[in-house]
Amino acid sequence: MGKLRLRFSKTGRAKYISHLDLMATFRRALLRAGVKLRYTQGFNPHPVMSIALPLPVGCESVCELLDFQPEDELAPSDMLLQELNAAFPEGIEVFECYTPERKAGEIKWIEVAGSFIYNAGPPPRALERLRERYAEQSIVISKRTKSGVSDLDIVPHIRDVQFYDGDTITMTAKLSAQNPSVSPENFTAALTGELAPDFATYRRTEVFDAEMNVFR
Repeated sequence: MGKLRLRFSKTGRAKYISHLDLMATFRRALLRAGVKLRYTQGFNPHPVMSIALPLPVGCESVCELLDFQPEDELAPSDMLLQELNAAFPEGIEVFECYTPERKAGEIKWIEVAGSFIYNAGPPPRALERLRERYAEQSIVISKRTKSGVSDLDIVPHIRDVQFYDGDTITMTAKLSAQNPSVSPENFTAALTGELAPDFATYRRTEVFDAEMNVFR
């Protein structure tokens, strides 16, 4: 039996569930739905299941992708979605199940929407200055990696940055998903001084390939 792909959302209080706890949540939900997972071989077998782009704790998403491999023949169905959703905690919802035709390694861009909160209110000319900042030719930040901390110029790896005025300053942008990955935290790290928000919230809204086609 080949792999199946779930498209799901993680919002509200569920955004504080860690990646490892989320994987455990899906294992339990699949078990309750009567789905037997295929396991790897070896001394430490684990389910053949993976999330394409692990979500940072505190970030919401309406476009997450999880691949799993059932042990027995299983066809995508509305009944499967209903049984899975009945087993999830508040804030996690699966809304699509299908046979994947592309590998997760082909994902290149993540679209995010966010809000910048300033406790004392936005600084003077905030909208204009934010737009100018992200229009600069180079923005070097310190990025933590598995091997330590390194400098990264994020300008080649962000695109379509927009800011909007309102009760809070909101934004949309597309960030590089892989090679290198630019997280919302990296995006905010470009701001210093009074432009740096006291608090920022983010939500993933879509994933794309290198040609900016919606990835499925």
